[in-house]
Amino acid sequence: MINRVVLVGRLSRDPELRKTNNNASVVSFTVAVDNRTKDANNQRSASFIPCVCWNTVADNVAKYTSKGSLVGVEGRLQQRSYKRNDGTTAQVFEVICDSVQFLGSKPQSNTAAVNDENANLFGSSDDDIASIDITEDELPF
Repeated sequence: MINRVVLVGRLSRDPELRKTNNNASVVSFTVAVDNRTKDANNQRSASFIPCVCWNTVADNVAKYTSKGSLVGVEGRLQQRSYKRNDGTTAQVFEVICDSVQFLGSKPQSNTAAVNDENANLFGSSDDDIASIDITEDELPF
């Protein structure tokens, strides 16, 4: 059996760092992932996936990410249940993260996010690309 989850998306809220009684770090956050579909109004839709990290991964996520951070998450899907205050049982599905990759910085605004997303992912901007001087003889095709 295989239980593997890989997600790339943005944090929809700031990570919440807590400590257990044994002083182990645990952080929870939600990743917004594009569904690649549009609704009846031609608006893009997203899924909001709850994630949990432990120990060193949790400390790093809490220290280096915040709402809007672009992350890559790898882990496993877990189902659990708990009793609500009203006595009913709730079911929760969440990703238990083995690793979290920090893929870019938090966007300053919606327009800046669109313009800077490629620069954040690949470590360059359009200005860097324009300054490359290559002749046609150097191209492999």
